[in-house]
Amino acid sequence: MTTLYIDEIEVGVARTLSRTITDTEIESFAEASGDRNPLHFCDVHAADTVFEGRIAHGILTASLISAVIGEQLPGHGAIYLSQTLKFRAPVRPGDTVDVLCTVSKVRREKGLITLDCTCRVGDTVVLDGEAVVLAPSRPA
Repeated sequence: MTTLYIDEIEVGVARTLSRTITDTEIESFAEASGDRNPLHFCDVHAADTVFEGRIAHGILTASLISAVIGEQLPGHGAIYLSQTLKFRAPVRPGDTVDVLCTVSKVRREKGLITLDCTCRVGDTVVLDGEAVVLAPSRPA
């Protein structure tokens, strides 16, 4: 982990993360969130949905953006202010999600950065959106 301070962040700076979504992670997310929709757990139920099979929670996928923000860009000391999300395709157990967060705007006077965020499985965009984050200032 490296913290980037607001004075170090420029438009175009990007960070990535890759993570394979497992049944254990889906179960842990359900435990934490309370969302036990059978779409995430029951093969028989999920087969009869538009997805034709089990999928991971969309917000579990979105949480990987939070991991990039909190650990890499800008890192520790970041304060997540807002996030837009567009869910474009399902993530299934066993899929590897590749996250890319890229700085699209820097407002140094306010300590704010805007990030374009994209999650892919292979070549397929499964989720995208924009995050606004308060970046830490360099300690005095």
